Amino acid sequence: MERISAQGGCLCGNVRYQIDAQPIDAGFCHCRLCQRATGAPVVAWVTLPVEGFRYLQGSPAVFQSSSHSQREHCAACGTALVFRKSVAPVTLDVTLCSLDEPTLVQPQYHIWLESRVDWLHLGDDLPQHAGAGPDQH
Repeated sequence: MERISAQGGCLCGNVRYQIDAQPIDAGFCHCRLCQRATGAPVVAWVTLPVEGFRYLQGSPAVFQSSSHSQREHCAACGTALVFRKSVAPVTLDVTLCSLDEPTLVQPQYHIWLESRVDWLHLGDDLPQHAGAGPDQH
């Protein structure tokens, strides 16, 4: 993937961020945590080195979604923005559609298909993984 320099943010505009990094990968997550955190059947994420991401405006609310990971979102409008390990993260995941230009990065795979809702039918030829996939971050 090519290096990207892009901005994004939440629905209400209170939280804005900057990405300046070469993405590691991008994919669709079908896990129950993502489904419950967003209310959507699937979430597209881009994985980046931590040093390639920074908040420009506002401070996100942080929700400890598991014993080792946190989700960052706008406290005002609820937009899901970032997923990262709680302690010493090396990478983080940013919701692709919170980017101002979400087409800058194309998803490459589907993960956690064991949680896919049965009424969602996939029409692409991307690799599909029942769990986390072959390259866990």
